[in-house]
Amino acid sequence: MLSANDCRSPMRMNGILNPEEIEKKTLLILKVLSESSEPVGSRIIARRMRDLGVAVSERSVRYYLKFMDLQGLTKLVDRHDGRMITDHGMTELSHARVKDKVGLSISRIESLAYRTTFDPAKRAGLIPINVSFMRVSDFPKALKLMGEVFSSGLAVSSLLAVAGEGERLGEVSVPPGMMGVATVCSIVVNGVLLKQGIPMDSKFGGILQMRRGVPLRFTELIHYSGSSLDPSEVFIRGNMTTVGEAVSKGEGTVLANFREIPAVCRLAADEVISRLREIGFDGVLKIGKPGESVCEVPVDLNKVGVVLAGGLNPVARVREAGIEVENRAMSTVMEYGELRPFEDFRQEYKKTKSKEVVQCQ
Repeated sequence: MLSANDCRSPMRMNGILNPEEIEKKTLLILKVLSESSEPVGSRIIARRMRDLGVAVSERSVRYYLKFMDLQGLTKLVDRHDGRMITDHGMTELSHARVKDKVGLSISRIESLAYRTTFDPAKRAGLIPINVSFMRVSDFPKALKLMGEVFSSGLAVSSLLAVAGEGERLGEVSVPPGMMGVATVCSIVVNGVLLKQGIPMDSKFGGILQMRRGVPLRFTELIHYSGSSLDPSEVFIRGNMTTVGEAVSKGEGTVLANFREIPAVCRLAADEVISRLREIGFDGVLKIGKPGESVCEVPVDLNKVGVVLAGGLNPVARVREAGIEVENRAMSTVMEYGELRPFEDFRQEYKKTKSKEVVQCQ
């Protein structure tokens, strides 16, 4: 990793001598580059770093990138400052120090909640999304499976966006040979409440047991402040969901999130959540009473527990069917107008495929 004492270091020439700070920013730059399949310039990197809470100038980013090129962590791929992460850079990122990873999930939640500008009344603004990749050949089957979940009320919303290889979903590029799917993230509730002056404390991601179609209890919980990965990604990789059974039988385990709001905000929060439900955002599964446990999770005396559906439930259903999916939970934001109701997309997709079949005959 970088050294502040290296005589060639451009960071040293600019007086940045704190090794901890250098390594932190280097890892963050690698993270930004790892999320794109295309070259990224210093201006975009600086903007993404500011979104993640690290103020840095384009000039400083360029100094970092030059030295990271020397270290083999990045490489210049065009004349316009575009860099890509190397295999060595990916290895360094995956082996990043634990203390740089701890708390990353909660930081991403707070950042995306702040970036959310969606206004339910105007049906406009930025919405937080998860991005998932799957092989093009698997997409037709995956689409059918996701549709079962979108129509069940176990997704945050039935809105989605789809992109092919080389296209972008928000700030994320779709890799070659893959289809990308953007699903609405449960952080949309955090963001909309925040804009109304209602703070929401994100506590846990978990596995929620459903019985007769209603939430019963959490069987697994991961605290956001102690996890570098989104808990939903962990549970999907571990094959710990039975979303298909929850949809078809009302009995199964799904991805869900546990939040808290101040008890004094309960009535105001109810009004906001009702407005979200009116326009198809059904992600709030259960709200408790002040100081009352919700789905067997204890709640502080002056707080109210809120259970939200996991935005990746449609994708978890796909994984249950044995289809490989790469997920980037809590990934970025998209304009509301770029998302479409699942049923509208499905009908158009069927028509497109029918035309392709006719043309091939």
